[in-house]
Amino acid sequence: MPAKVYSDKDADLGVLKNKTLAVLGFGSQGHAHALNLKDSGLTVIIGLYEGSKSIAVAREKGFEVVPTAEAVKRADVIMVALPDTKQAAAYAKDIAPNLTKGKTLLFSHGFAIHFKTVVVPKNVNVIMVAPKGPGHIVRRQYTEGKGVPALIAVHQGGTAAKKVALAWAKGIGGTRAGVIETDFKEETETDLFGEQTVLCGGCTALVKAGYEVLVEAGYSPEMAYFECLHELKLIVDLMNEKGIAGMRFSISETAKWGDVSVGPKIIDASVKKRMQKALKEIQSGKFAKEWVAEYKGGYKKYNALLKADENHGIEKTGERLRGLMPWMPKRSIKGVQAAY
Repeated sequence: MPAKVYSDKDADLGVLKNKTLAVLGFGSQGHAHALNLKDSGLTVIIGLYEGSKSIAVAREKGFEVVPTAEAVKRADVIMVALPDTKQAAAYAKDIAPNLTKGKTLLFSHGFAIHFKTVVVPKNVNVIMVAPKGPGHIVRRQYTEGKGVPALIAVHQGGTAAKKVALAWAKGIGGTRAGVIETDFKEETETDLFGEQTVLCGGCTALVKAGYEVLVEAGYSPEMAYFECLHELKLIVDLMNEKGIAGMRFSISETAKWGDVSVGPKIIDASVKKRMQKALKEIQSGKFAKEWVAEYKGGYKKYNALLKADENHGIEKTGERLRGLMPWMPKRSIKGVQAAY
């Protein structure tokens, strides 16, 4: 049975009127939620740790910025917009001591609740509002009068908490595009699976492998870049707009034949089997434990793997070619981290 899709008419912003909303963190999702809610006419404060680089940025955007503990104490609904690995420590230090009956904790991803790195008292509502897009897109779509589809979930709090989740989703523009209800388990496990095997891990590994095969066979790095990375956006945009069949309608017969006859030989049953193994490791909590251990160990393997990929040939080739494209935003990621 298809899931119910909630729209603007199903959500009431009045649920959040006369309430104080706190956003803890001012990174990708945090800044987008805060700005959209503020523009929706709601009262928003920002909670940040002392010394955060985001304090000046949030104040420049017109927000009152207070220490995390004070934000929790003052707010009725508190969004935990912090990295998954840092939520447990922030919860123990600043959030838990200031929670009182009837307050609502809101997450944009279910990791901490599902894997129990954060355990909330039963008298506090726990909900999720998870836009299916990066924060800068959530913000941009809102300012254009559109919205990014979102998921909502209620872990604790029942019908009243669901109304808060729907109101928050409306405040950030989610109900303009459609909101679907899920639960913390489903959102967490499917989100991690998608990131690891298709959207991020699978995609980047496929792109790098294709580039390497062409370059190692003697073709120019520039040709390899265009064929294996640059044109990928065009194909993904078509799939996003029209589905796989719609994308195939827009490409040549030769490309279609290569798609249906060669693609399944590359992404074959053995790949699907390894995907199933990755899913089992997510479901069992193995991935979560390893990721938390990596964080506690100082991100050594994580940083080494990221550094190795930054030095991959496709990055140097791409940076040079993108520099020749006047329409392409000129951005450098070196030394840049999301702010919280």
